[in-house]
Amino acid sequence: MVDVVLGERRPAAPGLIVLRRAARRPAAAASAGALILLVVAALAAPIVAHLLGSEPDAVDLLGRFAPPSAAHPLGTDELGRDMLLRLLYGGRVSLAVGVSAALAAAAIGTVVGLVAGYRGGRTDAVLMRMTDGVIALPLLPLLIVLAAVDPRKLGVPAAIADAEYFSLVRLVPVIAMVGWTTVARLVRASTLSLKTRDFVLAAIAQGAGSWRVMLRHILPNLTAPILVATTLSVGAVILLESVLSFLGLGIQPPQPSWGNMLTNAQELIGTAPALAIYPGLCIFVTVIACNLLGDVLQDAFDPRRGGRLR
Repeated sequence: MVDVVLGERRPAAPGLIVLRRAARRPAAAASAGALILLVVAALAAPIVAHLLGSEPDAVDLLGRFAPPSAAHPLGTDELGRDMLLRLLYGGRVSLAVGVSAALAAAAIGTVVGLVAGYRGGRTDAVLMRMTDGVIALPLLPLLIVLAAVDPRKLGVPAAIADAEYFSLVRLVPVIAMVGWTTVARLVRASTLSLKTRDFVLAAIAQGAGSWRVMLRHILPNLTAPILVATTLSVGAVILLESVLSFLGLGIQPPQPSWGNMLTNAQELIGTAPALAIYPGLCIFVTVIACNLLGDVLQDAFDPRRGGRLR
């Protein structure tokens, strides 16, 4: 594909080509549409709460397990709280954790992989053995141990440790600490290939320092693997947050998340299955959409799969 400017034909921007390749795939439109819908719905939670005249933590024991109605479009839970509002506010928390932890893990992995791939030698060996060590650790038990640590014993003031937002703030670095390894390995492999390219060798010959070469010449060319790995990890992080919240070690009530909503519904699955179906369906759709979008981007960035860059 080409763009025409003043009668001259010039190649289209690589980013535009990638978007065109992705747009030709039905899975891209479906997954992107589902994610956009979930994000917009979560952001609109305060507006929906205003329209319904309720709050996600408003308890009404006389209205427990109410069926769907105009006042409660998805009914109420075991405490009479509006299910729709709790899903929307829970989506804000789960999506925020997923995106924040995925970006933090991508940043750590990019730094480790870039330095290891460019420096090589002993630096590469040390960083990659550290990466292999993290990969070898049992993920879920490690996350459970890290999430169960009492922050007060680490010197965190009680006022902060007991704050409603602290469980959200703590969960992001806990997941990022173990989620950076995939990005690190991908970035290292790409860096090993890029550092032998002519434009990098030319920059070195002109006297550019190591950090300038890495940041100005190699890092911009790592966009594809970083973006694909980050997109794929968002769904995995949301799943991890849901598991930790389900075990009571993630987002703590009364702050809703899809994971702790499943925790509250596990004893009521026989009498009120909708309480588990709604958050479970949200988690399922989000994870599948993120994985499909990551696969589509991987194909679109790969000229061998997506077609010749032209």
